[in-house]
Amino acid sequence: MTRTTRISLAVAAVLTLAAVSTWRVAVRSPERHGPSAGAPAAKYHCPMHPTVISDRPGDCPICGMKLVPIKTAEQPPTGAAGSAHAASERYMCPMHPTVISDRPGDCPICGMKLGLVPAALLKGELKAPGGAVPTYFCPMHPTVVSDKPGECPLCQMDLEPIPQSLKTGWPEAGGGRRILYYRSPMDPAVRSDKPAKDSMGMDFVPVYEDQADPGAGTVPGRSAVALSPERRSLLDVRSDEVREIRIERAIRTVGRVGVDERRLAHVHAKFEGYVERLYADFTGKYVRKGEPLLSIYSPELIATQQEYLLALRAEKELGASGIPSVATGGANLAEAARERLRLWDISPADIAEIERTGTVRRAFDLRADAGGFVMAKNVVQGMRVMPADTLFEIADLSSVWVLADVYESDLSAIRLEMPATITFAYEPGRAWRGRVSNIAPAVDGATRTVKVRIDVPNRSGILKPDMFGDVQLLAAEGRGLVVADSAVIDAGDRKLVFLDRPDGTIEPRAVEVGAKLADGYQVLRGLARGDRVVTSANFLLDSESSLKAALAAMAARTQPSADGTR
Repeated sequence: MTRTTRISLAVAAVLTLAAVSTWRVAVRSPERHGPSAGAPAAKYHCPMHPTVISDRPGDCPICGMKLVPIKTAEQPPTGAAGSAHAASERYMCPMHPTVISDRPGDCPICGMKLGLVPAALLKGELKAPGGAVPTYFCPMHPTVVSDKPGECPLCQMDLEPIPQSLKTGWPEAGGGRRILYYRSPMDPAVRSDKPAKDSMGMDFVPVYEDQADPGAGTVPGRSAVALSPERRSLLDVRSDEVREIRIERAIRTVGRVGVDERRLAHVHAKFEGYVERLYADFTGKYVRKGEPLLSIYSPELIATQQEYLLALRAEKELGASGIPSVATGGANLAEAARERLRLWDISPADIAEIERTGTVRRAFDLRADAGGFVMAKNVVQGMRVMPADTLFEIADLSSVWVLADVYESDLSAIRLEMPATITFAYEPGRAWRGRVSNIAPAVDGATRTVKVRIDVPNRSGILKPDMFGDVQLLAAEGRGLVVADSAVIDAGDRKLVFLDRPDGTIEPRAVEVGAKLADGYQVLRGLARGDRVVTSANFLLDSESSLKAALAAMAARTQPSADGTR
């Protein structure tokens, strides 16, 4: 039942009370001519509205219930006994059951007359269906009690928790449990170490040791919400258990295929010359190690060949000399010329050919030091080349790099050797796997990302430099608690969830979440394994919780204090 409906009923009850007063006078006036004082006439009253009294059986004009006889023991005594009896009475507002007083009066919230609480409720004599100890009751019909949330069968109002201050005569109230503290029924953040009342006169509610949650904290601006099974079904409130699982955080980003710089080779001529013939004549051509790339003519190389041939002749002529220094001088001169040719990358086979023929070659082939694809060609036939010129760039693409852009927020989860999976749009259903081999030491100022290098085998040659793919990095973070993503409400400055308590109440809880996982959010603080959190209708519950807390705060500000000030 909504608050508007409850207020409407309250207004109707106030109007009816005015009619009852006239009815009581008309009914009780015959008492003056009735039996003598020595034989008092029997009295009847309504158990729901004890102020309705009659000297004959009948129906209550407010709720229609049958009037019952008033027992002699329940008649208000006089003198000292009357004072003790009055002190044990409690009066309560039917619309605001937390407003309780030990004397008649008006509710400070709605202005309704406080009704007398039945003695059976104060003494704990009422039992819930099945003989269970009651925990909920109907404020309009206090004898209607239950051990679980629900609706009153008489007026269909929601059952409310029985205030602790109405359990004055209950045997072993609290069941021997230790009370940790007392809290305001309207604002759980207001606590006291002893029984107290708030500014509206409401009794503080005790919190027992077995009810407190060490990880729980109050949520300013939110209040707990009690829902009956009917309302839960109407709002489609569902809950899920907080689970402990093995957490593997998946970081998804974009990567670009790049050349493995360790497999990149530059080709230079170590002497000045002219290109006479070009074998690697286009970019992208695949060459094997030792394969000729071009033929080069060099005057310097011709002069060196001539020096080498002269040194060989001198070695033969002076080798037979009886003077050791002369014999070895010719050999040293030939070895120096031969070493000069080797340092210019003239192959041993070419040098042997010069020795065998005894003639000077015009041009020599420049060969590839590594196999791969020609990524850059900076030479054409007939071109003059210098030692500083880069003639070719050759890249081995049997293994490539994938450079992934990782944001700063995910950088803490990146580790060397962590596995990675790469997929490409043009190859659906196929995935390449690699491992992180390097994390860049600096952040890109334009994109605010860090380059993470992944080594990926590419023996088939399908992956080409500068291709883009989707990268997924898997970070194993051990075991942890996880809640469904629909259970978490982002309130801006904090994250909230609603705990589904066994007694039917919905309690707001501030939590600290970690990584976003495929199964939900990792919970770092605020929940325990086995807690149940609401996963649907969260925003409706959040609105009702906020509204309830706001109304309580507003009532606290407008309620006069004990000295009459506001």
